[in-house]
Amino acid sequence: MSAERERWELLPGVGMGPLRFGMSPAEVADALQVSEPQKRVGGPYGQEDFADGLKVFYDTGQLACIALDAVTGPQVLLAGFALAGREPGQAHQFLLDYAAEHGSCLLYTLDGSLSLTDLGLLLRSQEVGDVHLSRPVLVMEEWLESEYYRDRLPLEGASATDQPPQSQ
Repeated sequence: MSAERERWELLPGVGMGPLRFGMSPAEVADALQVSEPQKRVGGPYGQEDFADGLKVFYDTGQLACIALDAVTGPQVLLAGFALAGREPGQAHQFLLDYAAEHGSCLLYTLDGSLSLTDLGLLLRSQEVGDVHLSRPVLVMEEWLESEYYRDRLPLEGASATDQPPQSQ
């Protein structure tokens, strides 16, 4: 890589870097200091793709999920450990050790991703060339508690017929 990655702080239950859960699309663009996203994606969630491998997802117009690219996205640190772009086994082991030390709640999703639910952190694997690298996804607590949302994160590729459960 020719440029140093931007480093963002993980704010459990609140957001990541300059982004906070509950922000509107306009507030997200303002926080990122851009006029608009590079791309808006249709489907059951408002997805916006920004430069440098950042994707955000909205639930009823409010920021609910932040997904970073393993290679090009901002780097997120947890206790000094870089979460993006790692060998997945190494990243999983770090999260297991972190959870044991801090009493965090662990959860594996159907695709084998590891989540620290109390932090709202989901660690996905992203294929980059012929290797897999870790990709952090931060979600609001309600989504990690819901099997429906948790097993569909990040939401790229969600079809318009893949509707979320109705709130009562």
